[in-house]
Amino acid sequence: MESLFSAMMIVLLLVSFSCLTSSEARSSNNGNITVKWDLMNWTPDGYVAVVTAYNYQKQRSVPGWTMSWRWTKKEVIWSMVGAQTTEQGDCSKFKFNIPHSCMRKPIVVDLLPGTPYNQQIANCCKNGILKPGLESSFQLAVGNAGTSSKTARMPVNFTFTAPKQQYICGPTKNVRPTRFITADKRRMTRAMMTWNITCVFHKAT
Repeated sequence: MESLFSAMMIVLLLVSFSCLTSSEARSSNNGNITVKWDLMNWTPDGYVAVVTAYNYQKQRSVPGWTMSWRWTKKEVIWSMVGAQTTEQGDCSKFKFNIPHSCMRKPIVVDLLPGTPYNQQIANCCKNGILKPGLESSFQLAVGNAGTSSKTARMPVNFTFTAPKQQYICGPTKNVRPTRFITADKRRMTRAMMTWNITCVFHKAT
């Protein structure tokens, strides 16, 4: 009887462990992709922003991400560092300085490793591979936009996608400006404004 009881206890323990492991596997990817726009400074017709995507998922890597949004005014992207748009769009009304993108709904992709240094920014250029717990960043100069916290408008209708992965993005939210510490760790600076977008994994395709 003792041996039978011991065998039953072992089976129960194995089943419990299996259920626990299965539960942990299901919850291991709880988290989200958070996209943060930090407006770093104002320009004569807009602003310069650093956009960072954080992968807060515990185990799910994001290979080959793309990011898109819709401008609410007539914004253009004058230049980008660390990423690029897939299309320039119709910039025919610009006679001299030609924007990087005039698309109302630009689609942004990461750059490849080995991109020239003057086209890079910290945490960029990973061919769109966003591993768990890490981040990917790019910088863009936006024109035809507001030039103050009262006139700058948040982009809307965000999408964040990757091959075989679908995400649902919430609305853009104005949050407390990000604070940064200088390299010597003796001074704090802050963004002019910060916008957050949260994208939750929906399903694999």
